[in-house]
Amino acid sequence: MPNPLYDALFAPLSLRDSRLLILPDGSEISGAAFHAMIARAANALRAAGVKPGDRVAAQIAKSPEALAVYAATVATGAVFLPLNTAYTAPEVAYFLDNATPSLFLCEPAKAASLAEVARNTVLKTLDSKGGGSFGADLAAAAPDFAPEPRGPADLAAILYTSGTTGRSKGAMLTHANLLSNAETLADLWRFTPADVLLHALPIFHTHGLFVACNTVLKTGGSMIFLPGFEIETVLRMLPRATAMMGVPTFYTRLLDDARFDRALAAHMRVFISGSAPLLAETHRAFEDRTGHRILERYGMTETNMNTSNPYDGERRAGTVGFPLPGVQLRIMADGVEVAPGAVGGIEVRGPNVFAGYWQMPEKTAEELRPDGWFITGDLGQRDADGYVQIVGRAKDLVISGGFNIYPIEVEMVLDEQPGVLESAVIGLPHPDFGEAVFAVLVPRKGETLDPAQVLDGLRDRLARFKQPKAAVILPELPRNTMGKVQKAALRKTYEGWFKP
Repeated sequence: MPNPLYDALFAPLSLRDSRLLILPDGSEISGAAFHAMIARAANALRAAGVKPGDRVAAQIAKSPEALAVYAATVATGAVFLPLNTAYTAPEVAYFLDNATPSLFLCEPAKAASLAEVARNTVLKTLDSKGGGSFGADLAAAAPDFAPEPRGPADLAAILYTSGTTGRSKGAMLTHANLLSNAETLADLWRFTPADVLLHALPIFHTHGLFVACNTVLKTGGSMIFLPGFEIETVLRMLPRATAMMGVPTFYTRLLDDARFDRALAAHMRVFISGSAPLLAETHRAFEDRTGHRILERYGMTETNMNTSNPYDGERRAGTVGFPLPGVQLRIMADGVEVAPGAVGGIEVRGPNVFAGYWQMPEKTAEELRPDGWFITGDLGQRDADGYVQIVGRAKDLVISGGFNIYPIEVEMVLDEQPGVLESAVIGLPHPDFGEAVFAVLVPRKGETLDPAQVLDGLRDRLARFKQPKAAVILPELPRNTMGKVQKAALRKTYEGWFKP
């Protein structure tokens, strides 16, 4: 009986003697050895009581065993629920209460602090070296397993949104959702069995787990599987790679190191960036240093990837390219599609779009239209050539004195000011204007910024109502683990700035 995702990504590994994973110490795991690990993990899941349709929650460190748990969950017909390793016990409690998994895996060091919140599920442990109670179960289990039958519409994973505007929502992703995206990206980005992907992303997020791993698995390539982005290790392993996927901070950190030069990147086929906006300046600086134009794309938890700059053709800085093959994208305002150049809300439809929010039918109805169009919550515009630019989140739109102000427009001008490395623009409550534009500035290394002087540089560049009414200097912007600026945190920190 078929199991679409398992059959496409994991079953072929059983006959593969070549390497699949290259670890930081240089050791390798073949496809066949990893397939046996998957089978052992699947048998251990079944022994723990996991049945088809059950949820398996995992808050564990990145490791080959952790990746095998994902594959084994697919094999058993269960639903994988990866959790950010930074979540605290109260945050984990919400996910466990909402998703009601039959099994929860955590790191041994956290077991005592999580025991109470996991009281209604089976708790087992797994560490980065394969140790822990589940690690022992895995090691003792048989190395063969017959996968459970599943259909394209069956759930494969639930990924929770970041929850910056309320309780996190569990996006339900099907076998067809994940497989369609892997197939499309593998073709669009020209991945082949010869590719070696430098993988330094976390695997609790769609970028590292589904975009990176699924694409490589679909095409028979291999991965340099690093626990995280550590510059010395990345520079040491980069000569063995042909491709890299990362968040913008990966690329800025590479540019900060003089050892990263044209020669070190000469053998690379492609650098791909996502999960947060890539500054146009970073794009240009990377090309100047290496000769490579970073390929930027756009996706989200509910849809995986939606758009991409072309592999062949112009990779336009500041844009996220075109809709993927098979994905429709429209930019809407007041119920109608806007003209090129106009800003509106981005909606997408296609085989990549999720099945809805777990146990939240009202939220699903609000954001997923009956005809399949998903309201992303992102604001964007499309230029005359069809390239899509993300302007920001709808919730980040600033409405000051009745005027709509898109933060990215202000940020782009701020980032061009002398001494400014990057900026974040937010709206804060204001007694006269309702909201006022407020800027948070980060200086370049060795530079000292005067907020008033920076803002003065905007006088002839932006309409008065768009100009920030105040600014502060921070050594760096608050970001989540995927590099996205946490504007909700900034709004909370400075919410009383304009109080009368």
